[in-house]
Formats: sequence, structure tokens, C-alpha cells
Amino acid sequence: MNKIKNIDELKRIRFSAEKLGLKFVFTNGCFDILHVGHLRSLNEAKKLGDILLVAINSDESLKTLKKIERPVTTAAERAELLAGLSCVDYVVIFDSLTADETILALKPDIYAKGTDYTPETVPERNSVLSYGGKIAITGDAKNHATRNIIAVIKTLA
Repeated sequence: MNKIKNIDELKRIRFSAEKLGLKFVFTNGCFDILHVGHLRSLNEAKKLGDILLVAINSDESLKTLKKIERPVTTAAERAELLAGLSCVDYVVIFDSLTADETILALKPDIYAKGTDYTPETVPERNSVLSYGGKIAITGDAKNHATRNIIAVIKTLA
């Protein structure tokens, strides 16, 4: 089964999940270099419901958001890596700087973000609350970051 979907496919999946009474969990991020902090957050997010969708920033939105020349890993490769995780049911790539548009299109039951946020600081908070969705903070303390991994690699080069 191909876990990488477009928004129209996900709307149909979401509709079916809702009809079956399944909890739909949504999370998003750049996931430029997949690390253990990501895995822990995703595993915990999956435990909150039946279906876990991971939305990732496109290469262009990641460049703008992180103010970098290019991502370390392309969106297609990031999507493939995430789709390979057993806790992830579906992956979608989005172009905007926030996931608001995708969230409003799918209206997930639970919106999960990592511990670098609080329920009050999640950028998509208003979108999630607008339709009655819930916000969850998942994962361990923010002790892992892609920028830190890149910094270590640079010292080794």
C-alpha cells in the first residue's frame, strides 16, 4: 500500500474513518533529518488514535520557513522515510508555511505536536479549535534537533 497521498485521497480516507468511528490524528513538520525525537513523538501521536497522518513541508516551504538554501533531504525522500515507519499510516506534502489549510480540509480529531510547543503556542491552534479538534503535545523533552545534528556533522567534516 502506498502511504503517500494527495489531499483529495486523504479527504476520502478521512470521510471513511469518520463514518467508521475511527480517531484521526494529524501531525506535521519538516522532518529534514529524521531522528529519535521525531520517532518518539510519532509513536506517541499514533497511540492517541487509529490513523496517523504526517504532513510534511514541501522543499520550497521548508526553505522559506527555516531560511536555508535547500533541505538536506528532499520532500519526496522525507515522505518515503516517514511512510516506512510502522506508526505512520499516511503522509502528505504541503506547500504553505503552516499546516492550517491541510488541517481545515481534513479536520483531524487530534492535532499532535512535539514538546517544543505547548497547546497555547501551536501555530495552527486556532484552526484546530475552530471545528472542535483537540491539541496534544507528544514526545520526549526537546533534546534532539536537526540543526544540532547538522552542527555535529559540520564539526566532523
